Amino acid sequence: MGKSSRSGAADCPTATIELPADCRMAELPALREQCLAMPSSTLDAAAVTRVDTAALQLLVAVHRDAQTRGEHVAWANVSAPLREAAERLGLTQALVLPAAMPA
Repeated sequence: MGKSSRSGAADCPTATIELPADCRMAELPALREQCLAMPSSTLDAAAVTRVDTAALQLLVAVHRDAQTRGEHVAWANVSAPLREAAERLGLTQALVLPAAMPA
């Protein structure tokens, strides 16, 4: 699983969660636990080279759960493979992905 780091006040933990290069089914339990432990977080997707539908569904659920609790999940360094998979599945909006940087 990827690395995470905490910052912020004790009553409102925040984290940067580094998604693994291989972000597929095998990584989901650890990813889910990290996301649940850090309701306000930044997901760093720079390393993602492989992603499957199950991982994207989990990330959508993480975003929706955070919104329900009034928390925020942000993105950093969204890799092309993650963005392309989200676009193919029509999940760009649900994931609240930032606009792609022009090449």
